[in-house]
Parts: sequence; structure tokens; C-alpha cells
Amino acid sequence: MNEFGALEVLISQQIVTAMKAHDAERLGTLRLIKNSLKNKAIEKREPLTQPESEQVLSSMIKQRRDSIEQFTNGNRLDLATKEAAEIVVIEEFLPKALDEAGLAKLVAEALAELEATLAHKPTQKEMGPAMKAVQAKLQATGVRADGKAVSELVKKALAG
Repeated sequence: MNEFGALEVLISQQIVTAMKAHDAERLGTLRLIKNSLKNKAIEKREPLTQPESEQVLSSMIKQRRDSIEQFTNGNRLDLATKEAAEIVVIEEFLPKALDEAGLAKLVAEALAELEATLAHKPTQKEMGPAMKAVQAKLQATGVRADGKAVSELVKKALAG
């Protein structure tokens, strides 16, 4: 099967499985995923590529993390738990996230390459180009990482 629509077909199969298992929470999350992907494809007016699909799912995870923070601050742990469960389901369809050590190594490699092109060690003022270099390296390797974690590691590396 080609990459266009492969994720949507997989999600449709998962929806059927969840319906048969009477797993309402998983079913709801899968439907949200399918709708988000469909809406993005309609907005784009053509099928989504694999990186675009992953971007939609990453955005969904980010929204849920923000919601968890808000619900926790508002003392609504029941809603925060629901959002956390949705994140688990969404992450099933994304590539494995890089761990802290792997991410630190990748950031160091990207900054070393940036240093070679700039002919000097990047400083705090070059945070933008440094982040772009790290993001490009992440995409090239086909892994994903939390944006906040990447930002923190880049800041730490540029400061040190």
C-alpha cells in the first residue's frame, strides 16, 4: 500500500476493532484522529503525506498536554486523566519518541554541523538557526521529540 491513506486505513481498522470490543474511550479517540486527518486533507485538497499526518498527530498530542496542564491547575483530575489516555492512543500511530540521551546526542551532532557552517561556536543569539538544524536532523532521522525538550537541550548546549 502506498503511503497516502495508509494511516487512515489502519485507524479505520482500529475503529472497527474498538467497536467490537465495546471500548468507548479508545473508539472516541480514534474517531477524533480520523476526523483531524480528514479535515487536514480537505484543507490541503489532496491526501496527506506521512510527515503531514505525523504533524497532525503531534499537534493533537500538544493540545492534550496543554489541556492536562490546565485541568490539573483547575483541579479537574478526571478530565486530565481522560486527556492522558487519549495521548497514549494517539502515540500508537507515531514513530517512537527519542529518549533524553538520544536527543542530547542528536542536538550535539546538529550543533557541531551548524558550528562547521558558521565557522564559530553558535551562541544564544543563534537559537533560531540552531533549532532549525536540530529539527532538520530529527526529520532526516525519522524520529520525533517533544519540542519543549528539544528547546531546553539546545538552550543548555548554547549556554555551555
